[in-house]
Amino acid sequence: MSDIDTDGDSPPSLLGRLLFGSGLAVLAVRNLTNLDGRIGYADAKGVPFAKQLVPASSGLLLGGGIGIALWKLPKVAAAGVAAFLLGVTPIMHDFWNVDAESRGEELTSFVQNLTLLGAAIAFFRRASRE
Repeated sequence: MSDIDTDGDSPPSLLGRLLFGSGLAVLAVRNLTNLDGRIGYADAKGVPFAKQLVPASSGLLLGGGIGIALWKLPKVAAAGVAAFLLGVTPIMHDFWNVDAESRGEELTSFVQNLTLLGAAIAFFRRASRE
């Protein structure tokens, strides 16, 4: 039970940080290794400056995921992840604007991103106590 924090002085669970951070890093690497496809999708969604914003936001997600996993600059890392999710989620997963055939998939992605945002906020709050 040494991984359970009761006094707030130790970092959050190593397993939790590794799962969350590495998952975000994998998503970011997938974006970065398929930049043309991700930029095309962002263009189709009406994202301005998609050629610049897609790699920049993917880098933000990668750095944030690694920072949370390693608990290095955790406030900055969690804020970066939250900024990524706040910017990307309503634009890229706008389930209310798509046809009925795409709505379910976009709604699922929207809710998944909200879930990740909740975790990023929790990590940010925890890092703010240090």
